[in-house]
Amino acid sequence: MNLFKNYQYNLFLNLFLVYTIWGSTYLGVKIGLQDLSPMLLTALRFTSGGCILFLFSLFKTGLPKKDEFSGSALIGVLLTGIGTSAVCFAILYIPSGLVALLVALLPVWVFILDYFFFSKTGPSPLSGFGMVLGIIGVLFIFNPFSISTDIGLSELFPICVVFAGSISWAYGSLISPKTSQIKGIQGTSVQMLSGGSVALILSLVLEDNQLYSLIGMSKQGILAMCYLVLIGSFIGYSAYVWLINNAPPILTSSYAFVNPVVAMILGYYLAEETLSQNSIMASVIILIGIIFMTLGRRRKGKF
Repeated sequence: MNLFKNYQYNLFLNLFLVYTIWGSTYLGVKIGLQDLSPMLLTALRFTSGGCILFLFSLFKTGLPKKDEFSGSALIGVLLTGIGTSAVCFAILYIPSGLVALLVALLPVWVFILDYFFFSKTGPSPLSGFGMVLGIIGVLFIFNPFSISTDIGLSELFPICVVFAGSISWAYGSLISPKTSQIKGIQGTSVQMLSGGSVALILSLVLEDNQLYSLIGMSKQGILAMCYLVLIGSFIGYSAYVWLINNAPPILTSSYAFVNPVVAMILGYYLAEETLSQNSIMASVIILIGIIFMTLGRRRKGKF
């Protein structure tokens, strides 16, 4: 009984952290992008955070085993290396609102991969209904059907890149519990380092003026980067790592529905952004959807 209570406590705590912290990083990224290019921002965020965590972990656990190191590195490449870098690449070519909408479809990719390649189990009726409500809520926020311009070939490629990144993120999340990895914060640090290294390589290939951008960072940009590293990566990413190893996949991926809502609320209060009736209605729909997904979750990796 105590184990069940502890599991429930850890589940809701880590969900709360991922919902709120990763939602708040949208504003941090928005500020950081005023000084840095997207992939350089991602690389700096995860490599610096990973280095700090790894050095700290050496005093507690020593050097990791080779097989565990490769397992953690693989998950980091799939999540932040490919997943986050794909989003950053797309931001260079298509509106960030459209990117956020495409990323919010992550639970759908998790469901498809899990159903066909892993658990072979469909969602419970409550979870399935909650997922549909989440998608409807996201559509209310971004209202894609009101866009009058057509999507051309130049936008089609970055959209496909976002989908590829989401599939990589979903696959990495699903194989993480089955992959031999380093335990604790050292495993998290290796994931961050490997993912940040991929983003750094992509930045060197696809972007320019990295050194000039770093030297010319504003005070706001530096504070935003500190927040992204200390709060977004240390706490938020660590919470997500716990979830993908302990919680049902569909519930873990529900953060993709909640993060835009949190970002929207923080933007309204901190960045003086507008909050429409559609946005308020969407928030309510998504909240109800998350409640159904939580109530309908199934144990042992099923949802």
